[in-house]
Amino acid sequence: MKSFGGTRVLHGVDLELVPGTVHGLVGENGAGKSTLMKVLTGLERADAGTVRIGGQAVAIRSPKDALAHGISVISQELATVPARTVLENVYLGSWAARCGVVTRRRDRERFERLCERTGFHVDPDAVVGTLPIASQQQVEILRAVDRGPRVVVMDEPTAVLTESETAALLALTRRIADTGACVVLVSHFLEEVLGACDTVTALRDGRHVMTAPTAEQTPATLVRAMVGREVDVLYPDLPPVADDAPLLLEATGLSRGTAVRGVDITVRAGEVVGIAGLVGSGRSEALRLVFGADRADAGEVRVAGREIRMGSPREAMRAGLAMVPESRKDQGLLLSQTARDNVTIASPERTSVLGLRRPARERRLADESVERLDVRAASADGPVWTLSGGNQQKVLFAKWLARRPAVLLVDEPTRGVDVSAKVRIHRLIADVAASGTGVLLVSSEVEEVLGLSHRVLVMRQGRITAELTAAEADHERVLNAAFADREELR
Repeated sequence: MKSFGGTRVLHGVDLELVPGTVHGLVGENGAGKSTLMKVLTGLERADAGTVRIGGQAVAIRSPKDALAHGISVISQELATVPARTVLENVYLGSWAARCGVVTRRRDRERFERLCERTGFHVDPDAVVGTLPIASQQQVEILRAVDRGPRVVVMDEPTAVLTESETAALLALTRRIADTGACVVLVSHFLEEVLGACDTVTALRDGRHVMTAPTAEQTPATLVRAMVGREVDVLYPDLPPVADDAPLLLEATGLSRGTAVRGVDITVRAGEVVGIAGLVGSGRSEALRLVFGADRADAGEVRVAGREIRMGSPREAMRAGLAMVPESRKDQGLLLSQTARDNVTIASPERTSVLGLRRPARERRLADESVERLDVRAASADGPVWTLSGGNQQKVLFAKWLARRPAVLLVDEPTRGVDVSAKVRIHRLIADVAASGTGVLLVSSEVEEVLGLSHRVLVMRQGRITAELTAAEADHERVLNAAFADREELR
């Protein structure tokens, strides 16, 4: 059992992990999955209950204790050291040494063998903070696998990986299990759980609901166990966009080094334009250039016909742009601040008079936004870090929608959220478009781009390789454009 501030989040949960298996753990955000794993890995202490390894009761009071007992974790929130190299991060605390002197040559040899085992290819000398999030995730996985653990906890490990990287990772989980370890796969991707796991456990409201062989389950039965009812997971219908709808966003000739090369993007009122492509294709980088988060080498951006100064998020916001970034932890939210503070911080013009804060206005705006997005929190005055990932994501949407933007830029809208939160966010995006707002959407999930877009742009090596209408776009065409040969891009 485990409680926070008088609120019980785990109610006598039992979990049995069998060596040599992959065990799935599913549940809505707030169901207790992360808390259960934090107890197992020493990040939190249970109020009651026992952890047994090999039949023996053990005390896990810290992550150090967990590692000593052979329990490694790959967290959804990255735990790398950004200023250090890949090699230093992988072998942090476990350097090869001779007579007390660290021998980097040995570590490089170990690293090469580790990459061969996992199928990952990361530059050992690259500074981790300069890598894409997907590559940083691979660094964490390499570090965990190198320790030869008895239990490996993977919390949403595929959330930022491409399809090929995901396939490689899921194959890796089986190889780890074949060594006699147990891999715990915590994931919102139910098809992945059913395809990769031997057994699955479902939690709901902090309680154990079901443990069963995955061969006996389907996505529908898992959703029913997680939610307690049937959930319609189909994408919402999008309102049609008139050919003469006002042009809200025009980005032309956007370029930044080799990351973005001569990209043109347009978005009309009420239109959702999706950008698909592999990690590193320039999707997120293009979005950041539009918003001014990064400085462009060339190009211009117009909002409702008015050119705005490049490289200035403040100017972009004044012109009517808002951006939900890829990482809510690092780029989107003030985790130690309240939900109310996070919602209102980007809209001072709606909550102040003559530059002075008006708490009553802030409360009204925050409460309206929280209610609209169905943020489930005990209080809007609690710190955001106490909320589940799905509710944090909804607070992030509320923060930017409170500005009533002309165009909403969204990068990975449903990363790390459960099926119910994903459905709500999808409906929210459709509602935003129906209100006349333009939406520019980036997602690693091809199905999400296809299901939410009136028009799809596909990027490869910094360039747009295809532009498809909703009627033309399908999974095969998008992937063909995403994997376009380099010769075709010259």
